[in-house]
Amino acid sequence: MKRLLIASLCTIAFSSFAFAEETDLVVVGSGGAGMSAALTAAQAGKKVIMLEKMPIIGGNTNRAEGGMNAARTLQQLENGITHDSAMTMSLDAQKGGHYLNNPELTLALGENAKEAEAWMLSLGADFCHRMGRGGGQSVARGHGPCDGSAVGAHIMKLFYKTAKSIPGIEIRPSNKVTEVIVKDGKVAGVKVIGKDKKEYTIDSKAVVLATGGFGANAKMIESLRPEYKGFATTNHPGALGEGIDLGLRAGATLVDMREIQAHPTVVPVKGILISESMRGRGAYLVNQDGKRFINELLPRDIVAAGVLAQPTGKAWILIDNALVQKNKLAQGYIQQGLAVKGNNVEELAKGIGVPAANLKATMEQYAKAFETKKDEAFGRPEMITPNNVFPMYAIQITPAIHHTMGGLRINKNAEVIGVTAKPVPGLFAAGEVTGGVHGGNRIGGNAVADIITFGRIAGKSAADYIK
Repeated sequence: MKRLLIASLCTIAFSSFAFAEETDLVVVGSGGAGMSAALTAAQAGKKVIMLEKMPIIGGNTNRAEGGMNAARTLQQLENGITHDSAMTMSLDAQKGGHYLNNPELTLALGENAKEAEAWMLSLGADFCHRMGRGGGQSVARGHGPCDGSAVGAHIMKLFYKTAKSIPGIEIRPSNKVTEVIVKDGKVAGVKVIGKDKKEYTIDSKAVVLATGGFGANAKMIESLRPEYKGFATTNHPGALGEGIDLGLRAGATLVDMREIQAHPTVVPVKGILISESMRGRGAYLVNQDGKRFINELLPRDIVAAGVLAQPTGKAWILIDNALVQKNKLAQGYIQQGLAVKGNNVEELAKGIGVPAANLKATMEQYAKAFETKKDEAFGRPEMITPNNVFPMYAIQITPAIHHTMGGLRINKNAEVIGVTAKPVPGLFAAGEVTGGVHGGNRIGGNAVADIITFGRIAGKSAADYIK
């Protein structure tokens, strides 16, 4: 009887106490930054648990279309771009960001993006250099799938396949982190609500926050920038900014929180992004009068302001058949029914409700600018095609919330900076949850560069810290 009583008490004691799991590193978020961090740490021999609150992995990376910027890559050199450099890439980012960026971070991006792109190739990425500079860039430095398809989906398929081949990584969707545990001034793990809605704890030596931004949090956007009230968003529904709160409660500091980007070319109501790479490849914008109104390769915030300044607050992006035939992204827009098709100027003008004479004059002006390599009207620095092969396609666009440049303050090692102006021991961050990289406006193509480059830096820094 005495033995039975003792056994019963032991059973009750053990069943009421939940033992914490243990791992080397916890990565919060499964997009490009989180995956890059997890793979890098696992390749360094660390055991990694990746936690994702959504039922599917990928976050906003799943929606990335354009490409990845990198300077001095082999592909860039093979295409005759020999005058680019890490410093030029850094300075372009600072100029585009209105010099609010942290120069240490932009230089780290410029210096390490080349190796990050080479790492992607080593994993099997089908990346080619893409001619045609993006808005705010002085050099064409975009890289992405050789068939012109969306870069994000390509990256995530590759990352998931790679992660499944590495025993040291475990990915858990539908597991939401509610707290980063700090003990004796150091990160010690996380608290999680699992798929079964029960809370559990993971003890870890380090944590990487890679939860993305808050572009889908309308209330948070409005509280910081009231003028953006009512704007649509290109972000996935989970981009609510919880990672920023997790970092704050663990002792982090914030930077650039009011810096929020509206992408200039988003399909009204539907919130579907028309990639900046379309403009980089020769597409241009016309208003409801059938006239161009801006240099389409200016930084995004300036182009967005130009669209909003039109009487309708909207514009049309024109894409010709030559681009459609060789670009999967463009083909996708047509297949989704987003474009108005015209077999000649009159038909296209009628379809979008603009004066045919104006549209014809606009097309002739742009074709002449291509031939002379000088845009007399708006000073566009590069036209890589006359963009006049019929049938032509027009897609209506307007600005929408796209990227939040503010977030957790980090240094060039992706260490999260605390209230003492020193790193919070064991806490790292990468991607859109951080601030300081992009300043007041993100250059197109720098987001993918950011998530992979600083994701890798975070993974390596965490692995070194764990040692």
